[in-house]
Amino acid sequence: MTHKVRYKFNGVAKEMSFSYSRYRNMHEAVADAEGLDLTHFLQTEQRVATISKGKATVRNFRDAEFIKMGFTELYFLKNGQE
Repeated sequence: MTHKVRYKFNGVAKEMSFSYSRYRNMHEAVADAEGLDLTHFLQTEQRVATISKGKATVRNFRDAEFIKMGFTELYFLKNGQE
């Protein structure tokens, strides 16, 4: 099943196709679409996952970092619908 991701990057609304066979999550997909290198981010995210006690901590870290990178309103559109 193909999904779409809708997001804003630096205030510009965008939409892209998303597949779990290519990306682990929508954050990696939008970063790739915008040409951002996530090497340092992924290393830090892995450290956060190692020391945290739940997935919520990692998710909060990821969301906060992507806001700093300029991403807002990031969400899935399943079957092309909200």
